[in-house]
Amino acid sequence: MRYELDGGAARITLTAADRGNPLDPPTATDLLQAVRRARADDARVVVLRGEGRAFSFGGDVGAFASADDPEQLVDDLAETLHRTVSDLHRMDAVVVSAVHGTAAGAGVPLAAAADLVLAGASARFTLAYTRIGFSPDGGSSLLTASLGLHRTLHLALLNPVLTAEQARAAGLVAEVHPDDELDAAVDRVVTTLLAGSRTAQVAAKRLLREVAVPWEEGALRRETLSVRACAAGPDGREGVAAFLAKRPPAFPSAAGTADSSTAP
Repeated sequence: MRYELDGGAARITLTAADRGNPLDPPTATDLLQAVRRARADDARVVVLRGEGRAFSFGGDVGAFASADDPEQLVDDLAETLHRTVSDLHRMDAVVVSAVHGTAAGAGVPLAAAADLVLAGASARFTLAYTRIGFSPDGGSSLLTASLGLHRTLHLALLNPVLTAEQARAAGLVAEVHPDDELDAAVDRVVTTLLAGSRTAQVAAKRLLREVAVPWEEGALRRETLSVRACAAGPDGREGVAAFLAKRPPAFPSAAGTADSSTAP
């Protein structure tokens, strides 16, 4: 994790590029501390990004498999991520995420926790939780406020991969730029925000977020309770094992559901 403060803008960068910037427990803790450092530094703008080929691959599935108590690990990880998302939403700074390459799993709601999402043309977004037998967390349920219920259900249940342009059309991404122009575009946005009225920006963020997701804290808590139960269950254990073995999962809960020829 790298933290830089320059002229009122705090830049927080995930730096495990060789692993796709996974959100494992140490990284999640470092991210929360960086966000709180930005608040303590009274940053006016916070920029989130990832080094390398991805914004973030999401949760570290290998860590789930090797944990002595996967339920507790997932519970702790979800709670840390949810505190981060809540802090990003409630802080006075305007938050900008710069997404290139893959944003998967918890990487999607982390990117969406920003007030402005800018994407490179290479960006791809996929939730992928149900693919490993988990329910969405990281603030995924808050996507209903910006994408709508049925579009979010489509992402959660079928796990499609959205291109940057599709994500922009859906309302998740504010701007799409060629990959080699993304940094410059982010810098322009930061410059514009720093030159604007902080009082008005803070008021606008508070007003709009409070209207859009007044139920945020309850939603985040329900996500934690749900995902930790899934992680401890047979479908979650099979999903993680299948993912690591690079084979299709054989979910226990799916057994016997294929024979529906006699249904009325």
